Amino acid sequence: MALSRFASALVASFLAGSVQADVRLLDWADLEGWQRDDHAAALSVFQGTCRDLKEGDWPTLCALSENVPDARAYFERFFRPVIITDNEPPLFTGYYEPELLGSRSKSEEFYVPLYRLPDDVPTDRPWLTRQELETSGALENRGLELVWLQNPVDKFFLQIQGSGRIRLDEGGSLRVGYGGKNGHPYRSVGKELIRRGVFEEHQVSAQVIRNWVEKNPEDGAELLYHNPSYVFFREVSQLPAENGPLGAMNRSITEGRSVAVDPEFVPLGAPVWLEKDGAMPLRRLMIAQDTGAAINGPQRADIFYGTGDEAGKIAGRVRDGGRLIVLLPIEDALALVDQNP
Repeated sequence: MALSRFASALVASFLAGSVQADVRLLDWADLEGWQRDDHAAALSVFQGTCRDLKEGDWPTLCALSENVPDARAYFERFFRPVIITDNEPPLFTGYYEPELLGSRSKSEEFYVPLYRLPDDVPTDRPWLTRQELETSGALENRGLELVWLQNPVDKFFLQIQGSGRIRLDEGGSLRVGYGGKNGHPYRSVGKELIRRGVFEEHQVSAQVIRNWVEKNPEDGAELLYHNPSYVFFREVSQLPAENGPLGAMNRSITEGRSVAVDPEFVPLGAPVWLEKDGAMPLRRLMIAQDTGAAINGPQRADIFYGTGDEAGKIAGRVRDGGRLIVLLPIEDALALVDQNP
C-alpha cells in the first residue's frame, strides 16, 4: 500500500532534520476514555470530509466507513494512534462562529468594513500590515466591502475566528468565511498584554481582551496593530442555516467534533483523539477539519464550540494542556515511527 503525501513529506522532514519532533505509536488502551466515547458521532463527521482525501490508503478507508455496524471497531481495525511531540508544551484553545450585527450599507452605526480579498495581493511575499491596511486607505473605494460592522473589535475577533454569521440591519443574514490574508504571521495580542504586565497569563481570555480594548480605545487600537496579520472574507451564504461554518477543507465543521490543527503534523481530515485537561476536561474523538494562523506545532489544537455568544463565552475560556493523538492509516503510522530519528 502507498504512503500518503503527508506521511512521505513528514518522513522526509524528519530525515532531513528540518522538523524536530518525536513520534510514538500508542496502544488503544493508552487513550484515556477511549471506550466511553461516541465513536459513531465521530465517524459521521469523518465521513463528511473523508471523500476529499485522495492519497495513500485514505480513499479505501473512506469507502470502508460506509455501513459500519461498529464505529469503534472500524477505527481500531484500520488506524493506529500516534503521538507527535516537540519541545513546546501542549496547548488547546477554543474557537467559535461569531454572530454579529451588520449592514450592507455604511452608516454612522455600521462603519467598519469587512473586505473581500483584493486581486493584487501578492502570493510570494507579505503584503501591507494590519496597521498599514487600516490607516493608508489602500482598500478604500475599490468595491471590496462585503458588509459593514459596528466596531473594530468585532472585526478583529472575527478575523481571528475566520468565519461568522452577520444579521443584517435591513433584514436577513449572511455568512462569511475565510477568503485569504496579507501574508504576515499571526501575533497574539493576549501574549502582548501579558508581556506589558497588564494581565497575568491566567487572567487573559478573549472577553478580557475585548473589554480592555473597548475601555482603552487609543491604546486598544495600538494593541490590535501588534498583530500584523489581516484576514479577508468571502460570502458563503449558500450554506444551510443548520450547518456549521466552512473549515479549511471547504466543508462545514461540527460543534464539539471538529478541531483546527497544524497540517504539517496532522493531515486534514484525519481523526484525532483529544485529551484536554483544565476546568472543562475533554476526552473525545474529533476530526481535523480546520487550520488557523495561531495553530502551530504537533500538540496545538483549536476546538470548535459552535455558533453565537454562548459558544464564544465557552471557547474564550479554554486554554488548557493535555495531549493530541492522531489516528493514521496503519502504513502511514508505521512509516513515521520507523523512520523518525
